Amino acid sequence: MNPETERTGLPSFIVIGAVKAATTWIAHQLRQHPSLYLPGPEPHYFSTAYDRGLDWYRQCFAAAAPGEIIGEKSADYLAYPAAPERIAKLLPNIPLVVQLRNPVERAYSDYCMLFRRGTVTGDPRHYLERSHGEQPRFLEDGLYGRHLARYLDHFDRSQIKIIFHDDIRVNPEEVIGDVCRHIGVAVHVAPDELHARKNDSEAAMLPLPMRRLLRPVKKVVQPLRDHGWFRRMHAGLAQPVRYPPLSADLVHRLQNYYQEDVERLGTIIGRDLTPWLSAARVAEAG
Repeated sequence: MNPETERTGLPSFIVIGAVKAATTWIAHQLRQHPSLYLPGPEPHYFSTAYDRGLDWYRQCFAAAAPGEIIGEKSADYLAYPAAPERIAKLLPNIPLVVQLRNPVERAYSDYCMLFRRGTVTGDPRHYLERSHGEQPRFLEDGLYGRHLARYLDHFDRSQIKIIFHDDIRVNPEEVIGDVCRHIGVAVHVAPDELHARKNDSEAAMLPLPMRRLLRPVKKVVQPLRDHGWFRRMHAGLAQPVRYPPLSADLVHRLQNYYQEDVERLGTIIGRDLTPWLSAARVAEAG
């Protein structure tokens, strides 16, 4: 089979994760690029949607305009064990973008996201003290050294661009430029979107019972969200979400849990990551 024919209509780059490491932010920035197309929903083809087949995957990009360079972001690819081999089998030379965040912060942010949705409730210790609990992803998704090693079994190190959540906070323009150069397109920064917050944990939300009640009509309501009257009504009903906090003891336990993997990751990428394991630092979730 001709590799170029096989690639027709498929991505030329993939943002593979990690979950809760600002992958939605970088995807939003890349969508501002006049030469790029990324679909809105994450395809998850190389992870949970693989059985849907290649024709289905191609259809995820059917809305791309002629000449647009196709990319995709599915944040679960980094931690999904089968994803590296699946990607390499179909797209062996593709550039990959990995975003990493202090794994303790990442775990808590992931917990807060599901708390916001009502999927989890109560003390975060119930979910974050052990890796084989009800939500193993909270801890296991942050084992970046383990996950990255799997990708390096299938891809050359030069194909993988690693960016850090902290770098996005300090110099987002430089991060966007690095990603553009890695995927082979001209650098393009949209100043008005540069500091756009995505998946903002501080955003007020409708009370959970109301969100559950409205869930069946979510698609019907979606087109109304930009109307002024809808925004005013939402603002009147929305409330800040109060997240159960992380205790200092739990932070210490999490740092111990990640210590060996953080050291492994630092060796792989040649970067000192000991600040992740130093002070009991807990950043805002989201």
